[in-house]
Parts: sequence; structure tokens; C-alpha cells
Amino acid sequence: MVRNARRILAAAEPAGELGTLEGLLGQVDRTGAGAVALLGNLTGTGGKQEAHRALFKTLGPPRVQTFWVPGAQDAPLAGYLRESYNVEMVYPFLHGVHGSIAMSSDHLLFAGMGGEIVDDPDAEREEQQALRYPAWEVEYRLKVLRELAHDYQKVFLFTTVPAHKGLQRPGSEILAELIKTYSPRVALVAGGEGVRKEMLANTLVVFPGSLARGEYAVVDVQDRTVQPAKLA
Repeated sequence: MVRNARRILAAAEPAGELGTLEGLLGQVDRTGAGAVALLGNLTGTGGKQEAHRALFKTLGPPRVQTFWVPGAQDAPLAGYLRESYNVEMVYPFLHGVHGSIAMSSDHLLFAGMGGEIVDDPDAEREEQQALRYPAWEVEYRLKVLRELAHDYQKVFLFTTVPAHKGLQRPGSEILAELIKTYSPRVALVAGGEGVRKEMLANTLVVFPGSLARGEYAVVDVQDRTVQPAKLA
């Protein structure tokens, strides 16, 4: 039976460590989570197609709704996309949401964009040696959210930190504006050490730390609570 996705195991930077990823998936029953969210770098430095294939195959057997975006190091993009598409055909409850959207079984909408997001509109996009995009591309890809007739509750996934003027924290101003515009209930963001949370306008922003250090977060979308956790 597919569980309600309101409780999410959120983790960043599995870096191709399949044993660590299996350890995270082993926490699903204990925490009562109905979904997993992964924020690249999925396969570490210089991600290759075989590494992506192995990681995605690890996600399938537990049969947990899982959503992910790649990190800047998960290049080249073609190999990543091919393996992501292949595994989603076999396991329809797995969803890559890089510049795209997907629905959970209980109609929670997940959307996101991986890689490095640069606010400079003239920045060159790169998908071979690294994943890097001008922020206008994120705006363009996520404009589909404006076309949805139903006001779904949303969860955003990013691997670039949004700016926060109130906290005087640098980051992407455009990602911050996107969050304010679409008002997801939760935004999951890779970056920094340790599990952290903050409010950005009406959105709870959660930084789940690094899975490479065993860090992850249990996020309740409805209650907007965050439980820091660490693998043994």
C-alpha cells in the first residue's frame, strides 16, 4: 500500500554511497514516512550513467514514493536523464523533478530544479561538465504551475540556496521570488552542515544537511514540523 506523502524523509548529497542510501530507506517504516526526497549530488563528483543506474535501482525495491533533483556535479545531463526515465518506467512511484513536476499518490505536487542556479540572465547554461542554469530557465520551466486549475499543496526541491533578505543571507534572489510567488508549503534545499529550517514568506524552507555525514530530516508537510535525524 502506498502511504500518504505528508511525511517526507529529506536528504541531500547521497554521493553514490548506496549503503548509506539503503540506510536512509530503512528509516521509512520507523519514521512513518510516505515519501523520500533526494537533493543531489546524487552520484558525487563526475556522476556517470552507470552510477546513476545503480542509485536509481536502489530506490526501486522499497516501493516508497521518491522525488529527486540532480546536483551540479551530476553531469553530463543526458546520462542522468536516460537512467531517470528508465527507472521511472519500471517503478512509476519514482520521480525525477528536474525542471518538471510530479504528483504524489495523495495529490501533493512536487516540483524543482537541480544544478547550480545563477541569477545573471547572461550566464551560460552548462550540462556536460557540470549542471548550471540561468535563473530565467527555472522561471520558464516552472511556469506550468500557473496553468494548473487546482491549487495543489506544493513541495519544491532545489540544490541552490535562495536568498533571504531578512536573515541577510546571500543566494539566488530569483529562487526566493519563485518561492514567494508560488508559495509552496515546504521547500527542500541542499546546502550547509546540519539540519536547519527557516520561514521565507509563507514557506517553510528546510536544509536537511548532508547524507554523506548521515544527516537527514523528517518533514511533516501538513504540520510543517522538522525532526533532525542522523544515521547510526
